[in-house]
Amino acid sequence: MPGTRLDDIDRMILTELQADGRMTNVELAKRVGISAPPCLRRVRTLEEQGFIRGYHADVDPRELGFEVQVFAMVGLVSQAEVDLSAFEDRCQDWPLVRECHMLNGEVDFVLKCVAPDLRTFQTFLTEKLTAADNVASVKTSLVIRGAKDQPGVPFEVLEERLAREA
Repeated sequence: MPGTRLDDIDRMILTELQADGRMTNVELAKRVGISAPPCLRRVRTLEEQGFIRGYHADVDPRELGFEVQVFAMVGLVSQAEVDLSAFEDRCQDWPLVRECHMLNGEVDFVLKCVAPDLRTFQTFLTEKLTAADNVASVKTSLVIRGAKDQPGVPFEVLEERLAREA
């Protein structure tokens, strides 16, 4: 089962870093109950093993002038692996696309897009997204407001599951 390779301290480290990735190693070690040198070794190991993919500032798009957020549901003409991969590669080149997820069901991909204004998004939609090779359909939904935007994973759910299985 994924997650069982991690011990309690590793999960505590990840929980704390999800909440505040800028804390010092000394503070992190104090919060998880170990000394600083082994804490730093554990963090580096978690990074090397891919559990920690990076550290990022959580910026407010609207405060930075990105007033428009849109979810675009994209249907492709072909779902052959080469075509799916080509679409994913294309998304990497589009700065307005902040997230790209392949789905199972009625649509092939959902894209989370941001733009400074509606005109910029409309230009992207008509000149790039709908004009892209293999795109059959695009349905968009403009975000009115967000009620929750929580990065990471809910470690408390994993802890409850591990406790039940123990």
